[in-house]
Amino acid sequence: MNMQAKEIEAALRLYSNPEKQEIFPRFFKTGKGEYGEGDRFLGVVVPDTRKVARAGKEASPETVVELLQSPWHECRLCALLILVERFKKCDEKGKKEIFDFYLSHTEYINNWDLVDLSAPAIVGEYLLHRPEERSVLYRLADSSLLWDNRIAVVSTLTFIKNRDFIDIIQLSAHYLHTPEKGFSYTFHTPFVHFSYKKLHDLMQKAIGWMLREMGKRDKALLEQFLEEHVGQMPRTMLRYAIEKFPEHERRDWMER
Repeated sequence: MNMQAKEIEAALRLYSNPEKQEIFPRFFKTGKGEYGEGDRFLGVVVPDTRKVARAGKEASPETVVELLQSPWHECRLCALLILVERFKKCDEKGKKEIFDFYLSHTEYINNWDLVDLSAPAIVGEYLLHRPEERSVLYRLADSSLLWDNRIAVVSTLTFIKNRDFIDIIQLSAHYLHTPEKGFSYTFHTPFVHFSYKKLHDLMQKAIGWMLREMGKRDKALLEQFLEEHVGQMPRTMLRYAIEKFPEHERRDWMER
């Protein structure tokens, strides 16, 4: 690592919590055969990682790449939060550069928190007023890489907050009407590559979460979506989507 990358890692280590260092590997599923297999943790919570990212937001592109390639989870998150900080401040040319950089390094954005804390703020914000460029979401949705798929779905959170629901409806339907046996996910960590076929639990949760966010803004539209698709929805996805419904409505939808 170059000196600045080492300095940022050292700054993160100052916030290391031994208790979190023990808990995080279980929480982020780093066991053999799990989606986070081989990942390593310094034990730094997100607010402290944000502090380091804000302090290091002028890091060079080379430093950001080195942090992204780090075996330490918090170093990769810090790199992404540096990009988020920069994206907020830069001009249109700079936003495009960060957007392209982000999508060219998705193999290192390799856990759900890394996606969720960066994709809406970079991919979602970039595409918010560029509907003509949103085909990239569908390319990501068809990728064999789980993290690409999660980026495609979670990026729509930015659209949803702006009452733009077209893409989450289309992406959700895309996954529901592709035979489950057709999903072949490849997991990339710094240490292991493996594949298996299934609509992954992380994708069920992501889609359900986005549908729930849509329903908080337009319940009738969510109910219309459910009427058409409830028969194809995995139970986890459906539970997440209807979480804010009254109990008797949740029970009725689950029975269906």
